[in-house]
Amino acid sequence: MPYLDPPLRDAVEGTAPPPPGVGGPGTDRRILGLDEAGRGCVLGPLVVGGFVVRERDLPLLTEIGVRDSKRLTPRRREAVYSALRSVGERVSVSLPVEHVDRAVRRHALNRLEAGAFAALVRRTRPEAVFLDACDVDALRFGREVARRSAFDGPIDARHHADRDLPIVGAASIVAKVRRDAALGRLQRQAGVPLGSGYPGDGRTVAYLEAVLRAGRPVPIGVRRSWSTTQRVMAERSRVTLDRFLP
Repeated sequence: MPYLDPPLRDAVEGTAPPPPGVGGPGTDRRILGLDEAGRGCVLGPLVVGGFVVRERDLPLLTEIGVRDSKRLTPRRREAVYSALRSVGERVSVSLPVEHVDRAVRRHALNRLEAGAFAALVRRTRPEAVFLDACDVDALRFGREVARRSAFDGPIDARHHADRDLPIVGAASIVAKVRRDAALGRLQRQAGVPLGSGYPGDGRTVAYLEAVLRAGRPVPIGVRRSWSTTQRVMAERSRVTLDRFLP
């Protein structure tokens, strides 16, 4: 059985598909780009984003300013994300923290992501797929996505696809904007700044230290399997133990 948690089957979010095209032969294929955001974060979900566009409309992506999401300011990223709606279909899968933790403990994070990528292939039924590979072996990751999605069309899996291919850059924008929205919801619940959610962000680490060292239960949205979380919790345990030492 593929490693795909049942809740994922109902977790696909998307806009309405674009209307049928009227282009000539070979120009009306539906092309899907895929990328993820939040893989390395200690806070919040991992989001796989996808974008579908008619092949004849691919040049429009450059016209509206599509680039790798990491090369856009938050404000510009939001603007391009909004513009994408008029060009094609935006879809995503959000992998909850508990799914990510379970996969990390099983050394199966790449498998979990391949399942999420495959869910979007099944959802959109494109004629061709381009994706940013999560595995060090890009071709292997592409084959895994094809197997899990039962997709028999071409899949182009490569590293830095978000940088090199506008269709994957569009997917990276979808993933990043929806991931940021999820982190924003966590921040509103916490009532304090969370930072970017990455272990290298001082605000993120400060939040973890404040909530975990206080002895309270691990808050929703914190990845327990991450070394940053485990380090802070280990320090909390040592402090608690010291109270009982002579």
